[in-house]
Amino acid sequence: MESVSIAVKLDIGKETARSILKMSRRLKQLEHQFQGLHMRRTLAKGDVDLRVGNGARVAALAARGGYQYFITFTDDFSRYGYIYLMRHKSEALEKFKEFKNEVQNQHGKSIKALRSDRGGEYLSQDFDELLKECGIVSQLTPPGTPQWNGVSERRNRTLLDMVRSMMSHTDLPTSFWGYALETAAFTLNRVPSKSVQKTPHEMWTGRRPNMSFMKIWGCKAYVKHQMSTKLEPKSEKCTFVGYPKETKGYYFYNENKVFVARTGVFLEKEFLMNSGEGRNIKLEEVQQLQVIEPEVERISQAVEENSTDLETQPLRRSTRERHEPERYGFLVTTHGDVILVDQDEPKTYQEAVASPDSEKWLEAMRSEMDSMSENQVWTLVEPPEGIKPIGCKWVFKKKTDMDGNVQTYKGRLVAKGFRQIHGVDYDETFSPVAMIKSIRILLAVAAFHDYEI
Repeated sequence: MESVSIAVKLDIGKETARSILKMSRRLKQLEHQFQGLHMRRTLAKGDVDLRVGNGARVAALAARGGYQYFITFTDDFSRYGYIYLMRHKSEALEKFKEFKNEVQNQHGKSIKALRSDRGGEYLSQDFDELLKECGIVSQLTPPGTPQWNGVSERRNRTLLDMVRSMMSHTDLPTSFWGYALETAAFTLNRVPSKSVQKTPHEMWTGRRPNMSFMKIWGCKAYVKHQMSTKLEPKSEKCTFVGYPKETKGYYFYNENKVFVARTGVFLEKEFLMNSGEGRNIKLEEVQQLQVIEPEVERISQAVEENSTDLETQPLRRSTRERHEPERYGFLVTTHGDVILVDQDEPKTYQEAVASPDSEKWLEAMRSEMDSMSENQVWTLVEPPEGIKPIGCKWVFKKKTDMDGNVQTYKGRLVAKGFRQIHGVDYDETFSPVAMIKSIRILLAVAAFHDYEI
C-alpha cells in the first residue's frame, strides 16, 4: 500500500503566525526545563534516581533514643522511601552508606544520581569523595529553589502531617514522634500514589504488599506474657507503637519500656470510639536560612556605623500630652475604667408600650407607618388560599449625641424574611444594582439616537 503525503496551505494572518511561533518557543523551553522529569522514567529496572531530603530537625522534644533529626531517601521512579533517625546532622554520611549498601545487596539496584539541597551535610568533602568513588552524579539545587527537589520536600511535609494526626489521637508522650514517623513512612510505601501506577512497594520490590497485619497506630492491645505464674495475669495492656524492621511482630509500649512481641489482641474498635476530637500536637520542621558571608560583613559594618551615630545623638521624646478621646469621655472614669451604658431599648412591641417612654415609642411607630404609606412600600391584599403569610416585628433604637444624650427615638417595621422557605415562598432572588458607568452608557446611546428619556 503506497503512502500519500498531502500538503495543505493555510491562509492565516501575521498576528496569528506570531502567536503560534511564540507558543512553539515556549513549549520548547518547557520541554528543555523538564527534560530530567522524562529521563527518570527511562531508567533501567535496576537503576535508582534518588532524591534525598534535607536533614530535617523536628521542633519538639528529642525522640526516644536521643534522636532529633531525620533524613529521607526517595526513589524518584517508584516513590519508595527510606527514613533514618539521627542524633546529629553529621550522621548523614553514615546513613547514606547504610542505605546504599542495603539497596545494592538486598535489591541489586545501583544508584545513578543523587539530588539534594545545599545543606552542609551534603557539601562535605567526605560525602563528595564517596559519590565520586561510587560513580554517583550529585545534583545540587540552586539556592532558594526547594521546588527543584519537590519530591523530598513533599515527602517530609506529608510525613510530618501524618505524625501530627497520629499522635493527636493518642495519650503517648511527644517523644514517641520517632516511632510515629517510621510507621508513617512504612505505611506510605504501601498505599497507592497518584505519581505511580502501582504502589511504591510493588514497583520497588516487584511484589504486592500484604496489608492484613497492619493495625491502627496508638491503639491499646493485650500482649501475652512470655513467662507467668499460675496466679498472675496472662497478659498485660500495652500500646502499639510500630513495626520492627529486623523481625516479624510489633512494637509495644508499657511501663516506660518498648518491647517486641509476635502478636496481640488489638482493641481497634474501642480506640476509634474513644478517639474523640484529639489533641493539638506541635511538630514542625526547623527551617535553616542560607547565609552569604560577604552580605553579613557589609550588614555588620553598616550596623556598627549606625550604632556609633546613635550613641552620639540623644533620644527624642514626644512632648505631646496624651489624653482620652473626647467623644468617649463620658464613658471613662478618673481611674481609666470604661462604663458600659445600657440604652434600655425595648425588644418587643409590648415592652415599648409598657416602658416609661411609651409615648415617644408610639410616636416613632406612627412616623414609620406614615412613611411607609406615603412611599407605597406595601399594598394590602388578601393572602392566597392555603398560604400562611410571614410575620413582622418592630425594631427600636435610641439615637444619641456625642455626650450620650438621647436625641430621637426610632422604630422600624421589618419582615421576618428568615422564615421564608426556598421553593415555597420564593424561587429566585433579585437585587437590582445600577453602576454609574451603565447609566452613562444609556444616556450616551439615548443622546446619539435622540431618544426621549
